[in-house]
Amino acid sequence: MSKDKELQTIRRELDEIDRKILDSLAARQRVINKTAVVKAEKRASLRDPARESEILDRIGQLARDAGVDRYYAMQLFRNIIDYSVRFQTDYMIDRANDRPDHQLKVGYQGTDGAYSHQAVQAHFSTRENDLVPVGFDTFREVVKAVEDKKLDFGLLPIENTTAGSINDVYDLLYRSALHIVGEEVVSVQHCLMALEDVEITNIRRIMSHPQAIAQCSEFLNKLHDCKVESYLDTAMSARKVRTDADLSQAAIASKEAAQVYGLKIIREGIANQKDNFTRFVIVSDKPMVCDSEIPCKTSMLITASHRKGALAACLNVLHHHNLNLTKLESRPQPGTPWEYLFYLDFEGNTANPNVQKALAELKEHTGFMKVLGSYPSRI
Repeated sequence: MSKDKELQTIRRELDEIDRKILDSLAARQRVINKTAVVKAEKRASLRDPARESEILDRIGQLARDAGVDRYYAMQLFRNIIDYSVRFQTDYMIDRANDRPDHQLKVGYQGTDGAYSHQAVQAHFSTRENDLVPVGFDTFREVVKAVEDKKLDFGLLPIENTTAGSINDVYDLLYRSALHIVGEEVVSVQHCLMALEDVEITNIRRIMSHPQAIAQCSEFLNKLHDCKVESYLDTAMSARKVRTDADLSQAAIASKEAAQVYGLKIIREGIANQKDNFTRFVIVSDKPMVCDSEIPCKTSMLITASHRKGALAACLNVLHHHNLNLTKLESRPQPGTPWEYLFYLDFEGNTANPNVQKALAELKEHTGFMKVLGSYPSRI
């Protein structure tokens, strides 16, 4: 048998094994569907750490016995378990809320291949509805479309582990009547891409979203005779490189954007930090009801009263009620010079009586308080 025919035979074997793996995952998912129904009816806890630990220990032992790398097998099953929990969470949320039976229209800033587009697909992957992502040029247009009921949901980036908070989104949340009903975290892996596999020294113009430029500043500062320009979106900049067909131009975007627009990646991993993540929030014109068994996060905006120690008093209320503060961000209050809004995230559900008491006490120490929403925590 020739080497080509032998390789074809091996590939057919691999294809058959892959099909069996997918068949097994599908069978497992059917069991998870039953599990979700039972847990929802009995209002059972979504996660059982002891059970998960037992599963992973068993998988590790089985992997060792089968001659499979133990770490690889356990990491794979962690992902499977995480997806299972996500599916059950979303099932319970849909059960408690009016689940749309039509296509889900979800707005985001950007276009195909953008990180926001990936976040939309990831967040709604467990829904059975047909997903229709709708790209917009600006965050404001996304918010307006949700407010006008032209979309079921909108997705907005709120912070990045390298570049920090996205202030425009904070201001939009302050002004709008929308509610945060979810969050999604996406790993951001910036790549430099061009029309062909050209030398970086031949690149004269690089385009990308301002946030991506900030996240890749160390790499960009080392380049000479190269102009860096802000553009509407990472994927849109990749699309422009494709359209302009100029070998001296490049874009900073994701691998997916390179695939969508047929560009060549000439340098991977150019962000300042290897562990680079963007957190997105999902917004709706209606608040979400979350079952008490679902680990939730609550987001809110406050202004502290004009008296000494007012902010400390607010934080002490959360501490007194054993509510773990996960984020505290100050922002200038729009239209009011030298006064500040504080954006808070804490672990807790507004449906919980303890949280309701805390919010009632918190209001006594604030000049303004707006609960943006309680939603399942993805972090």
